Amino acid sequence: MINGGSSSGKSGIIRCLQAVLPDPWLALGTDTLVEAMPASLQTSEGGIGFAADGEVVVGPEFRRLEAAWIEGVAAMARAGARVVVDEVFLGGASSQRRWLDALDGLRVLWVGVRCDAAVAAGREVARGDRTVGMAATQAESVHRGVRYDLEVDSTHAEAMECARAVAAHVV
Repeated sequence: MINGGSSSGKSGIIRCLQAVLPDPWLALGTDTLVEAMPASLQTSEGGIGFAADGEVVVGPEFRRLEAAWIEGVAAMARAGARVVVDEVFLGGASSQRRWLDALDGLRVLWVGVRCDAAVAAGREVARGDRTVGMAATQAESVHRGVRYDLEVDSTHAEAMECARAVAAHVV
């Protein structure tokens, strides 16, 4: 489980992790879930919304689908798939709790990806596909109350360096 704010470098780390781990791993994440949802859930109060300042607001319909998604990812892991999850714990510890409950009984490596807010904000602007402000808003909030087995900092470390640090802890 890889948690970090928007533009912290999680996706790049995960691609590198898939390259260095000896077995195949599926990469699934919150972006995959959002992309799978109908466009109407990105424009309604019940779904997911992105405010002009970068705040992400989720409604009850999003939460219902997210709960099913989490259970589905857990079922895949229980069925033997190796899964690395790219997550943004918008609710910090309460977000982690949803995953802890679903993944109960499975071996999970909890990884936090830290990145200086200013650096993440610069990456966000360079990407051009995110609401400006998300990176700065999420840089610290996604980690509040979350317990990790390992933390990496992508502020100055390359994705491959971070991936190798994670891979060293995967058994």
